[in-house]
Amino acid sequence: MAKVKTKFVCQNCGYVSPRYLGRCPNCSEWNTLVEEVEQKSVTLKASPRVAISGAKTTPQKIDTVTVSKTPRVDTKNGELNRVLGGGVVPGSMVLIGGDPGIGKSTLLLQVSGSLSDQGGKLLYVSGEESASQIKLRADRLDVSGSEFYLYPETDMGSILQNIEDLKPDYVVIDSVQTMQMPEITSAVGSVAQIREVTAALMQVAKTNGITIFIVGHVTKGGAIAGPKILEHMVDTVLYFEGDMHRSYRILRAVKNRFGSTNEIGVFEMRDGGLVEVPNPSEIFLEERLNGATGSAVVVSLEGTRPILAEIQALVTPTAFGNAKRTTTGLDHNRVSLIMAVLEKRAGLLLQNQDAYLKAAGGVKLDEPAIDLAIAMSIVSSYRDQQTAPDDCFIGELGLTGEIRRVTRIDQRVAEAAKLGFKRVFVPQNNLAGFEFPKNIEVVGVKTLSEALRQVF
Repeated sequence: MAKVKTKFVCQNCGYVSPRYLGRCPNCSEWNTLVEEVEQKSVTLKASPRVAISGAKTTPQKIDTVTVSKTPRVDTKNGELNRVLGGGVVPGSMVLIGGDPGIGKSTLLLQVSGSLSDQGGKLLYVSGEESASQIKLRADRLDVSGSEFYLYPETDMGSILQNIEDLKPDYVVIDSVQTMQMPEITSAVGSVAQIREVTAALMQVAKTNGITIFIVGHVTKGGAIAGPKILEHMVDTVLYFEGDMHRSYRILRAVKNRFGSTNEIGVFEMRDGGLVEVPNPSEIFLEERLNGATGSAVVVSLEGTRPILAEIQALVTPTAFGNAKRTTTGLDHNRVSLIMAVLEKRAGLLLQNQDAYLKAAGGVKLDEPAIDLAIAMSIVSSYRDQQTAPDDCFIGELGLTGEIRRVTRIDQRVAEAAKLGFKRVFVPQNNLAGFEFPKNIEVVGVKTLSEALRQVF
């Protein structure tokens, strides 16, 4: 009897080692190498793409390829459409990742019902729940459809056969880590299994124009579990973010071949499922206190969507030798840089002050246009003077104290005016060439000192 040959494969990056290593030399992660049986090279053979109809792919001139036959499909979910770039592209693969219990399966079940109601045939494959369990959740979410098929299965051979028999327009795989290729003898969820399962699904999607949604588990670090090639193979990667102690969820695109990678969708988790939040600015500002110091409102851009968020700062004398800087939802290095500029250019003695800053509402802000609002919130707390409740701030702060121009200033100002703000501070160089709403005063400032004189 021939000796079985084994190898050790990193479950994070796919690195292969002939012996066990505590730490992967490639990705430097600990305890990720798992022993797997080596596969013979003849087990899996590459084959040309063949559609369910039997047609084979052939080389085509680019001038003869038309896109009119593949229009985007409206999911009837405005927030998801925004993140996808306008709707579902037929034949695409969409990977959705997120923490356990965040709402990935709920979102896909609701979208599946919507696509089925529009006349599309959908196959919902679950490796984690039985058909009766999915039906219970569907009844709670009021999801149904005459062409909505449930299939609790983990064997990819049976799944591919049923896809060929049903010829669905959409397929949902929940989740890819539970699927198993019969030709692969390694454990379910291993690098080899995930790689081959995804490759088989990609071939089905591209040759038959079937849109496939894949649910992916995430690691403790927040990354999608499995090899990085999983994210490279799919067309769109979406991350479902949110705090388990809050009802709001943010769907963020980190890769999208058919749209912007900066778009976000905001949802609220309720008893009846996920509900769209078309105006998240009101949510982020609804609990703002009038008369509170250390608060400033910024108009930030997430993709093409302007969002008003409150930045809060608490500056107190330090009880230790070194001042402490703590941030939530803001970049720590950006805050330290702005505090250094305030100390040098505005004359604030902050080296003996602890500073605690956060973006209220659980939103994460990371763009240059929030600099001016961060500076104003710090100064407001340090001087114990409030900013006007109907003021908001837009601008990037340079190291010499200048306020630098930002992009899409007209959309930002229009959003602030829509929510009732009376005055907005913007970079002086952004004023030329734009017509702003009449119900809001637009104040152009060149330097940080000029802005401080007009606000306080």
